[in-house]
Amino acid sequence: MCVALVVGNSIGSGVFLLPAALAPFGLNSVVAWGFTATGAILLAIVFACLSRAYPQAGGPYAYVRLAFGPLTAFIVAWGYWISIWVGNVTIATGAVSNLSPLLPWIAQQPGASAAVTLILLWMLTFVNWYGIRASGWVQSVTTLLKILPLLAVAVLGLFSLRSGPVAAAATIPLSVSGVTAAATLTLWALLGLESASIPADKVANPARTIPIATLLGTVVTALICALACTTVLLLVPPATLAQSNAPFVDLATQFWGAGTGKLVAVFASISSFGALNGWILLQGELPRAMALRGEFPRIFAHESARQTPGFALFFGSVLVTALILANYEKSMASIFTFTLLLSTTACLVMYALCSAALLRLQWIGRLGPARKGSFALAIVGILATAYSLWAILGAGAKPVAWGAVLLALGVPLYFWCTWSSR
Repeated sequence: MCVALVVGNSIGSGVFLLPAALAPFGLNSVVAWGFTATGAILLAIVFACLSRAYPQAGGPYAYVRLAFGPLTAFIVAWGYWISIWVGNVTIATGAVSNLSPLLPWIAQQPGASAAVTLILLWMLTFVNWYGIRASGWVQSVTTLLKILPLLAVAVLGLFSLRSGPVAAAATIPLSVSGVTAAATLTLWALLGLESASIPADKVANPARTIPIATLLGTVVTALICALACTTVLLLVPPATLAQSNAPFVDLATQFWGAGTGKLVAVFASISSFGALNGWILLQGELPRAMALRGEFPRIFAHESARQTPGFALFFGSVLVTALILANYEKSMASIFTFTLLLSTTACLVMYALCSAALLRLQWIGRLGPARKGSFALAIVGILATAYSLWAILGAGAKPVAWGAVLLALGVPLYFWCTWSSR
């Protein structure tokens, strides 16, 4: 279930809509996938080491708190929590967008996409309220199903690259700015590699289970996503991709017929459904861990009779609902791209500080005596920190500015929470 949480939270709506966002970058995105996969594996090693040394609930929040104190940890967790529920808008939008070829009225009727999105959101909020094991089973089943069409597309890509020319994506020139911008977008498909560390107090043998699940889940996700997205990019013309609400469906229809295209639409929606389930879990567990330490309003620590953070789950879904309703008149693609960049930027700040936390904890000898002088681990921490900062720069000025404003709003909230706790 922990591996399914990592893979399932990473492979969601992002990978199925991502080729449309990457279309303007052409082969720059292929190079970007190499950087992203490498950076994600480095980050997975960081989280594996930290979770082995400190298998505590809250994951990133706990690690940064140990290294840099409660204020920095609160700001990181605050930004990460915002990235989760803002990202849930993106995931839910992707789930409905992939259904549009199968149910055209979703895209044609005003307000239909928002209504269907909200139904999915609240259905999965109830599943997570019902219990952690119910959420885990939903995650395991949907993760297995979502991998099938991606593997089929990846195999198609391997055979197509061997047999003939590819689409016009090859005509777009390579550039440093193009690779950097594309790398920030591709990272969205791998966000979630830290997922297993957050509900650590509900995982059996967390010091062993969480590191293995983090590393294995990240490697599997990186390989599948890179191959599948690159296949769509190379086999479908960029102009077609840029206008597509369901790139994988278009590819399947082109090569295997309309019936297979509709089947892929179903699997893509299942993928988003599973990812939304996993992120709603974290949407409740993270503020719960913070509230238990007195650094978030105490009501977020309240648990239902089924031992789930009921208030935190429902409050987060109310915020997601408000954001969906505020943007329901916009196209699904425009909502997806902006919330993707905003969520990714907030998440990257957390990745950068967790990597820096690894370096600090190693320096002061709090990762265990065997790791204090590990040169290789220090190199991993430095490279992971550098990669995170590079990806933040690639997000662009607008998402970074919005992300900075959201993080700054957490400062007065922190002092209010700690004052009221005392």
